[in-house]
Amino acid sequence: MTIRLPGAQGALRAYEPRAEPFAVTAGTPLTSRTVFSAAHVVADPFADTTPDGPAALDWEATLAFRRHLWSHGLGVAEAMDTAQRGMGLDWAGAAELIRRSAAEARAVGGRIACGAGTDQLAAGTPAEVRAAYEEQLAVVEESGAQAILMASRALCAAASGPDDYLEVYGHLLRQAAEPVVLHWLGPMFDPALEGYWGTSDLDAATEVFLEVVAAHPDKVDGVKVSLLDAGREVALRRRLPGGVRCYTGDDFHYPELIAGDARGFSHALLGVFDPLGPLAAQAVRVLDTGDVTGFRALLDPTVALSRHLFRAPTRFYKTGVALLAWLAGHQTHFTMVGGLQSARSLPHLARAYELADGLGLFPDPKLAEDRMKTLLSLHGVDQ
Repeated sequence: MTIRLPGAQGALRAYEPRAEPFAVTAGTPLTSRTVFSAAHVVADPFADTTPDGPAALDWEATLAFRRHLWSHGLGVAEAMDTAQRGMGLDWAGAAELIRRSAAEARAVGGRIACGAGTDQLAAGTPAEVRAAYEEQLAVVEESGAQAILMASRALCAAASGPDDYLEVYGHLLRQAAEPVVLHWLGPMFDPALEGYWGTSDLDAATEVFLEVVAAHPDKVDGVKVSLLDAGREVALRRRLPGGVRCYTGDDFHYPELIAGDARGFSHALLGVFDPLGPLAAQAVRVLDTGDVTGFRALLDPTVALSRHLFRAPTRFYKTGVALLAWLAGHQTHFTMVGGLQSARSLPHLARAYELADGLGLFPDPKLAEDRMKTLLSLHGVDQ
């Protein structure tokens, strides 16, 4: 059987889907690396809403996907960029997501960390930004989850320079009940974060970031770096205080960063581990045995798919992630909050299907093929 897929120039080409999925084997908990998958949310396709209205979620499908990730030994990074924070999911929806997912994590014994930001605040002074962070941090801590201090659009707009970042983050870290993860999200993921840490000079921004960490090492579990610059991440992680983890958020270079070198390695908090969950977990279990070559042999071939999903405009990678979840049978539809299913072209989605199928990511390749054919037919592509 073949499926006709559209290319970037509009021409159709025949593709023969893979007959069998990648063989996933059950294994022990991950030990050598701490690995979080930033998880997407499943929209309620029957909700009568609009792209700029409050998000309506299918809670059972959303939580079932988190149980899927936990079942493979991965941690869940909740209410993050992958969950469409600031791109369809508002703070009210995120707060409910945090509470529900944290309760589910307790029920199944899964690890969870949740994003605390300032997206209930459109704009404000640094003091108002700090108060918004405090409100969200309280929700995360009350849920029993670990907190991830997300980058703030409002702080980026309000700060007059590095000192405002040092003051806001210093205050938050002093009052945090448990060590948090600090998240540095680059402007390729969110253009509103250009100049974060008070400067567009990345070298200078790194110094401010490291100053925040160095002032409160006992309150920083780790840092998540999402700059898509492997060299910069390696240089930064070598300067972290002892005991502070580096969680890679680099969806272009994650195999080499997780594998590490003689001077250290990165843990992981990655959006691409949403579609790669079972394969990524198996790769890390191989790494747990000390087999770096085997780890790379499993994970390196996934980079082509990740680079495709995260290609510019990178912030729309969530569309490909939701597509693959639908094709893999984790949800019954390809609908996203905010109407974001329309954010990528049909050729882009077709290539995502082809790359994911080639990796064996679909538990039922025939289901994935049939669903892809349905999507293509809706766009006028006859098979």
